[in-house]
Amino acid sequence: MSGLLLHAQATVLCLHGGQAQPTVPSPRVQLGGQPAVTVSASYVVSGCALPPNAGGPCVTAQWTVAATRITIGGVPALLMDSQSICVPTGTPLNPVVTQARAQGS
Repeated sequence: MSGLLLHAQATVLCLHGGQAQPTVPSPRVQLGGQPAVTVSASYVVSGCALPPNAGGPCVTAQWTVAATRITIGGVPALLMDSQSICVPTGTPLNPVVTQARAQGS
């Protein structure tokens, strides 16, 4: 895995268009003036368009795979290609836009 690091204001969507935001970004590292995000931060999803009769909507998400070489306070940082899973749908989050300077692996 490698890619740009995620920060708290990165645009992250569920596969059904809901906006996902981290519950606890890491204030120890700033990326473009925003706190970085680690694998331990769960995300809250709002605006998911998947109807309840189809197994939705996405409510929360947790990252399952993150950086292997970049840590923040000993916790792996999130990258654009990190992997996640939404609850209750089991679909991943899709990071769309983040800062464009800091990369990791």
